[in-house]
Amino acid sequence: MNRRRFLTAATGVVAAAVAGSALGAGTAGAATAYTPSWGSVDQHPAAPEWFRDAKFGIYHHWGAFSVPAYDNEWYPRNMYVGGSNANKHHVATFGDPSAWPFQNFINGANDLNGSFTKFMPKLKSAGGNFDPDEWAQLFADAGARFAGPVAEHHDGFSMWNSAANEWNSAAKGPQLNLLKLFADAIRAKGLKLLVAMHHAYNFNGYYDHVPTQSDPSLKKLYGQLGRTAENQLWYDKLKEVIDLAQPDILWQDFKLDAIDEAQRLNFLSYYYNQADSWGREVVATYKDGFDGHGQGEVFDFERGGPADITAPYWLTDDSISSSSWCYTAGIGYYSTQQLLHSLIDRVSKNGNMVLNIAPMADGTIPQAQKDVLLGIGDHLRRFGESIYSTRAWTAYGEGPTKMGGGSFTTPKAGNAQDIRFTRNKAGTVLYATVLGWPGSGLTISTLNSARINVGSLTSAQLLDSTAGSYVNLPAPTQDSAGLHLTLPSSSAPFSALAYVVKLSFSGRIPPLQPLAGAVVHQDVQYSGGSAVLSLGNYTADQLVRAGLSSLSLSSLRLAPGYQIVGYSGDNFTGTAWTFTADNPDLRVTGNNDAVASLKVQFNPGTWFRLTNVTDGLVLDSGGGVPSGADLKQWTWNGSNNLQWQAVELGNGYYKLVNRTNGTVADGWGATANGSVAQQAAWNGGTNQQWQITHRGDGRYWITNRTTGLALDGGGDVASGSVTKQWAVNGSTNLQWTFTAV
Repeated sequence: MNRRRFLTAATGVVAAAVAGSALGAGTAGAATAYTPSWGSVDQHPAAPEWFRDAKFGIYHHWGAFSVPAYDNEWYPRNMYVGGSNANKHHVATFGDPSAWPFQNFINGANDLNGSFTKFMPKLKSAGGNFDPDEWAQLFADAGARFAGPVAEHHDGFSMWNSAANEWNSAAKGPQLNLLKLFADAIRAKGLKLLVAMHHAYNFNGYYDHVPTQSDPSLKKLYGQLGRTAENQLWYDKLKEVIDLAQPDILWQDFKLDAIDEAQRLNFLSYYYNQADSWGREVVATYKDGFDGHGQGEVFDFERGGPADITAPYWLTDDSISSSSWCYTAGIGYYSTQQLLHSLIDRVSKNGNMVLNIAPMADGTIPQAQKDVLLGIGDHLRRFGESIYSTRAWTAYGEGPTKMGGGSFTTPKAGNAQDIRFTRNKAGTVLYATVLGWPGSGLTISTLNSARINVGSLTSAQLLDSTAGSYVNLPAPTQDSAGLHLTLPSSSAPFSALAYVVKLSFSGRIPPLQPLAGAVVHQDVQYSGGSAVLSLGNYTADQLVRAGLSSLSLSSLRLAPGYQIVGYSGDNFTGTAWTFTADNPDLRVTGNNDAVASLKVQFNPGTWFRLTNVTDGLVLDSGGGVPSGADLKQWTWNGSNNLQWQAVELGNGYYKLVNRTNGTVADGWGATANGSVAQQAAWNGGTNQQWQITHRGDGRYWITNRTTGLALDGGGDVASGSVTKQWAVNGSTNLQWTFTAV
């Protein structure tokens, strides 16, 4: 799997959140015939309706790398890395890789104890333990709406009857066309077919420790054919998979950026044209390699997801285990609660999840993995109306447990203080999923009277233990603290890993006042398709991908202290209009359907307190201090020393101006972690310019343009402590909130 870390960008579509009917589905009006060019394949609708309805899928890492049941799915590579754990194990169990190479797991050979070793699962009908129909039934029982195999991992072994690659499961190993067996079984259960391909890394680093081979066939297995031949083989394998399996989702792992652009475009155009001939809408995914394009594909976060609602529609692939993606002896598993709560969180943020399992080499799925899958399926069977066919709302949720924030984040279980929102497609029902039983009283603070008018709320119900049954709740009350609901009892009336409250309205769910950024709407009075936009710049294409039709902005709501600068032309050109307050009807100001691109900014006329998320202290100038004085932190007391303006400089960077002394925050050019941030008179230097990056929940990194370091509270420190700088990471020490004073 990809070990790179993905960080949400400061500007652009990944900072946009969808709340409207379009839901970032991709550019409409796809061409009838795609050509191998970005201009053509970018027109492909990335996330069709069925994909956004499906929410949950399952795939599996299973192949010759499963046979040693040691280390992880990178065993074929690591066994050649001298001194590694896999190498030591291999030498002790099988022999030196020079004498007992990886292909022995495919062709078969005796280990040092004389035991024959080979990837050769047998079907149950032939007396073995492998039954693809049982696998598919398990996936259906787990609530998956799409499923499928890793058809080729980095190791170069194809799991189908390949004409391009003699190293395949039909000709060698089990001598079974595994991809066809899975495709038939999965589709027989009514599921969409996902096929995962990891082969871009086969010749781009995976086998860099394998000696040069002389045999042409082994050169193919170990990615040593040379760039031109390898690029052609990469494409030929994909073409075979498309033709043989007709996948609904063609998922690809990392290192696509190492594939020649022409072949990437050949693949995309061929897949999309074939799908049109099948009469089906398909999904192609990516992690890298799309050169700033990718409008026609779905981005995949590995083991993670964004910290907040993000558009366009996205996917995460996660695994049932933290230690390996394939089966290994002693493998450990995440809990059902961790994975279910992560799924609920990801759906609330406008994404899907595909979960990997790790079958044993003989085709047995361990019972512990089945238990996790069936536990997820139990929740989806009972409460699936709050997951399937839903859409992200204006806010994803509330509570102390923060999930996501990029790739490679650990699945977390929430608690009874954590709530995640979804809504029905019509926008008339809001689901609030509580990640634990809250007792007899539930307060949803997001739905407080200052942010939303719930006068059109017609009913509040608790989804009962059986699908389609409900417990009617007394009419809720609302005040400045939130919406207060009375639940049936202090103890849970039934056992579940999460509980769902259904709030039904007589019309569309009323608009919610954002806490950060803005919400923009296609129709007046905050209605119609909409998008939630965090701080950043949005071109016409990015607005469309965020869910707002072209030239359709008709009303907008702003968080306190924010503004929108709208432009009549794309790329921030033409006539500019600045909006500093909510506007329910842009017809009044003559700007209706006129904004082609826009910027969401802090209002330069607003004073903010900048509060560190970890220590709760506020950025402090210290008062009338000389230039070069350290920036400190202080307990909020309303002093001008603690108030700052964030002024956008026209280049995507801000200066932070103190209200007492007029100095600006200054990185001072120091690049070492732990360097103290200072203040000075404004001189326009890059050391005084800061990139402010939304990290979800109204939290921001404040990163210096010169040093590349972010303002750092330093942990749980005392009032009066200095403010430092540190390389960006997942710590809340580096996260700040902006609150208008």
